[in-house]
Amino acid sequence: MMCPLWERAEDTIKNINKSFDKTKSARELENEELKSAIKRIYKENKGIYGAPRIHYILGIEGFNVSLKRVQRRMTELGLCAITVKKYKPHSSKKVAEGLENVLKRDFTATSINENWVGDITYMKLCKEFNIIQSFSKKGCPYDCGLCPAHFTPTVLCNIDVTNRCNMKCPICFANAQTAGYVLEPSREELSKMMKLVRDEKPVPCMVVQFAGGEPTIRDDLPEIIEEAKKLGFTLAQIATNGVRLARDLDFCKELRKKGLNTVYLQFDGITEKPYIAARGFNALPIKLQAFENFRKANLTSVVLVPTLVKSINDDQVGDIIRFGVNNLDIVRGINFQPVSFAGRIDIEELEKMRITIPDFVKLVEEQTDGQILAKDFYAPSSVNAFSNFIEAWRKTPQVKFTCHEHCGVATYVFIDDEGKLTPITHFIDVDGFFGLLNDLTEKVQGGGKISKTRAIARITRELPHLIDLKNKPKGLDIKKLLLSVLKEGDVDALADFSYRTMLIGCMHFQDPYNFDIERVKRCAIPVSYTHLTLPTIYSV
Repeated sequence: MMCPLWERAEDTIKNINKSFDKTKSARELENEELKSAIKRIYKENKGIYGAPRIHYILGIEGFNVSLKRVQRRMTELGLCAITVKKYKPHSSKKVAEGLENVLKRDFTATSINENWVGDITYMKLCKEFNIIQSFSKKGCPYDCGLCPAHFTPTVLCNIDVTNRCNMKCPICFANAQTAGYVLEPSREELSKMMKLVRDEKPVPCMVVQFAGGEPTIRDDLPEIIEEAKKLGFTLAQIATNGVRLARDLDFCKELRKKGLNTVYLQFDGITEKPYIAARGFNALPIKLQAFENFRKANLTSVVLVPTLVKSINDDQVGDIIRFGVNNLDIVRGINFQPVSFAGRIDIEELEKMRITIPDFVKLVEEQTDGQILAKDFYAPSSVNAFSNFIEAWRKTPQVKFTCHEHCGVATYVFIDDEGKLTPITHFIDVDGFFGLLNDLTEKVQGGGKISKTRAIARITRELPHLIDLKNKPKGLDIKKLLLSVLKEGDVDALADFSYRTMLIGCMHFQDPYNFDIERVKRCAIPVSYTHLTLPTIYSV
């Protein structure tokens, strides 16, 4: 009888010792690491991510765990996704009462819940009703609509006039033609969208771009552009694949007649290879035919827009620039857009296809044989020195390019009669010039006519020291040009200059893999809806 009792006592002692053993099993250690990662991802995404999304991100980070295991760990941590109740439509059995419009389009607010704004046309346009407040409660990006947390005015407004398209590209940021329904704002709705940004204070939006889908599908596009001009937009442009413009010369002429200024043309390369990969067929002949129609219709402001994809057309950056130079009679700029991983694209190919802004400027330097250097490119916000000086000089608010420095880069390149490329940074000390303007802005702001006279005298005296006469292109009196703009606001002088120059830029749109809230807060190219404008994350 003693033996069994002793064995039971021995087992009890072992269990007690085991309970005091603080060595954790491999499974317990894994769970602790998993919990730490879950809490981090949950916090980084402001608590709006539930188990499925967190499980997806964990997979990207290398955690090989099941969804149920993630769910169990979140339960242990007491974490759950923050959800917002969907809007419950008004009962059709009750009579809706109309309310007085007490705001009269004045949406300013000094505290939470002071003003609430709604737009009934949003129901028809976006398939769901939405109410926004003009005071930011949770902060960006939860109270979106260019709220008080937004730092940049609308420099260019995007308006999607349709979700229809006459192409079905393998690479499409907008994922056009897959919604299952046609989303096409009426002329009245489009007018509201344009008026919204034209009413912005203190500086109304001056530039509008009509996109889609493919905007030229709409037969009334000329009338839409005409309305934009009537509302005061100084520049109207369309983002297009060029298919209809290549086939319909009369349509090109009608667009120009109604006030179209610029054609923002999809242009992926100078051979058929990038078009087969990105567009599904060789679209190059269509682009070339469109160029002929542009010339016949006097559409002399074309911006080439290559979607830049590694291993598809990153070897044609230099060739695209040379194509622009050879067509300088109508090409005013090239805006390279590294592929954004949103819409219709294979996510598994992400790492193989990603191109960054540093990658782009290196490609330019390599493929132009050093004629254009990586250091020649500046962020758009660098020109604020110019805007601030003009504002102080004229005593009127100016457009400020306060967009984030990671959104893009650009440089101006002067082309001589022999086709030689000379970036503006090669004959002007750009940093020195902006520094001079910043210094003079403070003096002009606080003074009167005497301050202005002294400012011009100083610019006239110091400007020659900022210009390299040896590298300056022949026939270009850059000193006279800058003085005309700064003293008299001579825009015509800049127009003449632009016909011998080409803007080369790169705009890198965001996607779920490089999303940066600070960039969103400084977006200068928002999308307009009937009741609000939203920052652009990626482009069409």
